[in-house]
Amino acid sequence: MAELRRRARGGGGAARRAERTAVRIETARFIERNIPDLEILTPEALEIIEGNAETILEEIGVAFVENPAALARWREAGADVTGERVRLPKGLARTLCATAPARFTQAARNPERNVEIGGRSLVLAPVYGPPFVRDIDGGRRYATMADFEKFVKLGYMSKWLHHSGGTVCEPTDVPVNKRHLDMLYAHMSLSDKPFMGSVTDPDRASDSIEMCEILFGKEFVAENAVMTSLININSPLTFDNVMMGALERYAAAGQACIISPFIVGGAMAPVSVMGTLTQVLAEVMAGVAYSQLIRPGAPAIFGAFVTSIDMNSGAPTFGTPEAAQITYGAGQLARRLGLPYRSAGSFNGSKLPDAQAAYETANSLNAGLLSGVNFMLHACGWLEGGLVASPEKFVMDADQLGVLHKLAAGVDISADAQAMDAIREVGPGGHYLGCAHTQANFKAAFWRSDLLDYKPFETWADDGARDTTQLAAARVEKLLADYQQPMLDPATDEALKAYIAKRKEQMPDAFV
Repeated sequence: MAELRRRARGGGGAARRAERTAVRIETARFIERNIPDLEILTPEALEIIEGNAETILEEIGVAFVENPAALARWREAGADVTGERVRLPKGLARTLCATAPARFTQAARNPERNVEIGGRSLVLAPVYGPPFVRDIDGGRRYATMADFEKFVKLGYMSKWLHHSGGTVCEPTDVPVNKRHLDMLYAHMSLSDKPFMGSVTDPDRASDSIEMCEILFGKEFVAENAVMTSLININSPLTFDNVMMGALERYAAAGQACIISPFIVGGAMAPVSVMGTLTQVLAEVMAGVAYSQLIRPGAPAIFGAFVTSIDMNSGAPTFGTPEAAQITYGAGQLARRLGLPYRSAGSFNGSKLPDAQAAYETANSLNAGLLSGVNFMLHACGWLEGGLVASPEKFVMDADQLGVLHKLAAGVDISADAQAMDAIREVGPGGHYLGCAHTQANFKAAFWRSDLLDYKPFETWADDGARDTTQLAAARVEKLLADYQQPMLDPATDEALKAYIAKRKEQMPDAFV
């Protein structure tokens, strides 16, 4: 893997002096798995899915709507184009996908926060896209820019979260056509972790690239991935011009895109696991292949966002065994295709951060870890099927992400971990509390929650008998009180603000 090129700007003396006096916020390095992936599909099943996906692309095809340039690119590449339907000869998509890297580095403005996506890594990013926020004080309401900034701060302060994410909530108090500028600036100024760009319009993708050129330097952006952005496929088998327009801008600039079908089983895909996996593979191959038509070697991630459906109400369901099977199977398909893999998260359908939310979230997070996910969007903060972002749920989930780090590390088999000296020292009928091995290792022996309550009943009752949501609210308050903004070079900050002001002046407010 090639090293990142050096950034153009050094930050200046004032920036360096401020950086020396800033409080350091501890962030765990992205996960490197030392455990095997769970492979649920047999070699026969994988071959059937791959063969059927090629048949879909050749016989049924995919639609690239309202995008004549895309149709022309496909025609030149050897596809059969009829109207807006694109049919790919068998092998064409897979051949094109081969130029996408199996692993790449996304740079953060703080190089210590750089992440590697692919291989055995797992990068954790927060919730994305909810228009509503629910907290313990205000209940459920439309999200604002102040909420957005709060989530960015919580993400920055969260030890186990590696990535600042993208649309952590949808700030409805800012015009639709301008809010991406404020959201990007929040990620750039309130955190120094990696972040995502805007995809809601091709020009907003271009704004994202230009703001990154101010933040990192134009030459650095030209040679390095500084954004990983979410490109959803309009399943089944449809690639709309807005998402593809954003993909075109990012791929041309060498920036990473998650090519992700949006699947609700029984609505956007077949009800069967095999049928859904086949459609997912066909859609991802077509999308990644198209990114490589734009620029061979552009980073691309195999995405799989999959839920099942309640056949009585029509509502999406989360944390189900069928969704887990698809998550495991898609991981196998992604590895065979040689692409990084995005899936799973803190998915749940609960309206509150309650037992339902906890069960469904735990099922989804563990499936993501064991399926070989490399980039986990929605890793914390998700409620109500993705309609709601919750600060209390955010810190609950972020705390539990520490469990994934511990599990992924595997089992230590060193001489010290074998503990034979301790077993000899204690012998039959003794205890290990005071032995030398325990004294040497107890501080790091067990993962410890920063949130959950382990006090005896009497102490817990004397402390107010708080439930987990109340404990989470207190932790939100503490993290925000402890927050210190990471240093940003003043000249860079002024240049970003000037760019935002200029872009906002160039267009009237729009709320649709």
